[in-house]
Amino acid sequence: MAIDIIYQDEHIIAVNKPQALLSVPGLGPDKQDCMISRLVDLIPEAKVVHRLDCYTSGIMLFAIGIEMQRALSRIFHDRKIHKQYIAVVKHWLDEDSGVIKFPMRCDIDNRPIQIVDYEHGKSAVTYWEVLQRDTDSVRLLLKPETGRTHQLRVHCAAMEHPIIGDGLYGNDEVRQPRMLLHADNLLFTHPVTNKEMHLFAGCEF
Repeated sequence: MAIDIIYQDEHIIAVNKPQALLSVPGLGPDKQDCMISRLVDLIPEAKVVHRLDCYTSGIMLFAIGIEMQRALSRIFHDRKIHKQYIAVVKHWLDEDSGVIKFPMRCDIDNRPIQIVDYEHGKSAVTYWEVLQRDTDSVRLLLKPETGRTHQLRVHCAAMEHPIIGDGLYGNDEVRQPRMLLHADNLLFTHPVTNKEMHLFAGCEF
């Protein structure tokens, strides 16, 4: 399958990951096909620096070589990279923007489920903005300040408005063809050129 490359130079490569594709290999022979394995076939020096959920589509940034992997990992760790997502929910709040601050942790008895835990959870912050309200859905712009596992999905579900098609945290009565969550914008400073990078992957829903 062809890889949708958004940007590439000698140091980094950004792709538009399709939904229902793992970011990295999982356990078992049936979970070896993933974004990094496909990319390594094309660019053997490609390295992972972050992940998207299997059923989330959109921009994934990869390093070319171990030194660039360290540099990009530092940017993510220091929160010097800004990620934006499009999500669609059935209902939402009356306000047009706001912030969600529910601390999260893994449910160790029910992996990979993540839960809100005010006592033991780690800080998790998501800024949100309503882009469009329709009769049966609301389109949101989500900007995570932190990068917890399943953060956007858990935060929306904790607001009692799970993302449409989310089979893990949602309660859709009708099976959706996909989860309506897409990483459409990535903004950061290039570690080598110091150029301000603004990468975009159009949303298909």
